[in-house]
Amino acid sequence: MTGSFKIRGVANQFARRPTGGCFVTISAGNYGKSFAYASKHFGSKGKVVMPETAPENKSIFIQSLGVEVERAPTSCLINVVNRCVQEDNMTFLHSFDDLDLIAGHASLGMEVLEVMPEPDVVVVCCGGGGLLAGVAAAIKLSGCSKTKIYGVEPEGACTMYKSFIEKKPVEMDSKSIASGLAPPFAGRLPYELCQRYVEGIVLVSDEEIKAAVSTLYRSGLVVEPSGSAAFAAIVNNKILELEGKDVVCILTGGNIGKSELLNFQD
Repeated sequence: MTGSFKIRGVANQFARRPTGGCFVTISAGNYGKSFAYASKHFGSKGKVVMPETAPENKSIFIQSLGVEVERAPTSCLINVVNRCVQEDNMTFLHSFDDLDLIAGHASLGMEVLEVMPEPDVVVVCCGGGGLLAGVAAAIKLSGCSKTKIYGVEPEGACTMYKSFIEKKPVEMDSKSIASGLAPPFAGRLPYELCQRYVEGIVLVSDEEIKAAVSTLYRSGLVVEPSGSAAFAAIVNNKILELEGKDVVCILTGGNIGKSELLNFQD
């Protein structure tokens, strides 16, 4: 219903909190859509604080489900959240650095194993790292010790890549056509899990992401830029020695409007 994997983690967040609460979150779109859907389902009230650059179609959907949207410059997002928590007594739900969320996303990893019990390689997009951490933990803790799991980030939004280098979660001024993969920092919990279970992080350019969106569209799949990153990494040979192996490529979202698709014509 919400066009991306995010509902897996969000549903688990809401299910493990008191019914009828009042929640606030930060999202560029897909988490916010799932947050709004879950708010309505669980009878909660909520607000999504969105960066000014977030696609308009996503904020319209969020508001249609009865959840308020407040836009702010990226540098001010957390200040708006803090105001909502302090002045309006709202509870902050994190869009990637939350154990209940990560556990919900891990269900995707379990479903992968139902289809392919022992994959050689699994490739997952990475923004804040919640999905990558959940999928990697689920697969590795299910006994697939030989499976190699890779995260994929845009070159202009490579917080997890830099975190691996610096051996701690880092911040950066993230910019990418894949807005859903461009948080200002890597999550602490996702970083710790990725350090333990992920083989490595590879980077793709915005041009490679755009080409991946077009290729997938010609194949009959409407996938947004953020959801195409893993595919972009594979077709551009960012992960070596895949020939002859069982490879899982996870496409994570199809929330892209008709006007946006016009930017991806060959």
